[in-house]
Amino acid sequence: MNEFTAEGWLKSSYSGGGNCVEVSVASGAIGVRDSKQPGGALLRFTAEEWNAFVVGVKAGEFDLTP
Repeated sequence: MNEFTAEGWLKSSYSGGGNCVEVSVASGAIGVRDSKQPGGALLRFTAEEWNAFVVGVKAGEFDLTP
């Protein structure tokens, strides 16, 4: 089931060069998709999963530098 509406997707104002993801919130879920393929694969997260991801990003857990 896809509860995300076409007009509900947001892209960061920092996006550039066409390599972007879009995020949408609906029914307590967070959807993430490739902006170049809006009809393609969709990742769906609970609010708890998304919040844990954001906390990890802010803490540098996903930094690629050694």
